[in-house]
Amino acid sequence: MPLTLHEAFVPSAKQILGGMRGLVDKAEVHCAENGIEASELYEAKLAETMWTLPWHVRACWVHSGFALGLYKTGAFSPDFTELPADWDAMRAMIDDALAQLDAITVDELEALADKTIGFELGGKRLMELTGQNFLLSFNQPNLYFHATTFYDILRMKGVALGKRDYMGAPRIIGA
Repeated sequence: MPLTLHEAFVPSAKQILGGMRGLVDKAEVHCAENGIEASELYEAKLAETMWTLPWHVRACWVHSGFALGLYKTGAFSPDFTELPADWDAMRAMIDDALAQLDAITVDELEALADKTIGFELGGKRLMELTGQNFLLSFNQPNLYFHATTFYDILRMKGVALGKRDYMGAPRIIGA
């Protein structure tokens, strides 16, 4: 049985975002238990030319729920105007992405699979993709990249995390 576009994107995005929510919780506890200022983690990055922790939360929001909101317009331009300022704002952004994912139906997503979506940045259309390729070859890899980088920054800063923390809750039979 072939997968729908919804099945190929939404459940996995929700799983990774659920894992991220748990990472935020563990990072906050780590700071409190170790007397570390949250800003030490907020300002951390893997390399000088990379983004800080809040940017990666925003990027996961952009490449999941926000992307689906723009899907119908035929144009996608990332929005990084509002970075989460604290742990609660990070959780709220993740929750918003999850709500947007919950709101899109299988039929809505399938109807847009062959529609052309343009990636726009700085007022310029840089590339065009089908809706299916937009989600599966652009947004999904970006979502995983930024979620992984978020995880890696926390690990680098000493937060006790494992692979299951990153993965979130797998979709098991009977659950």
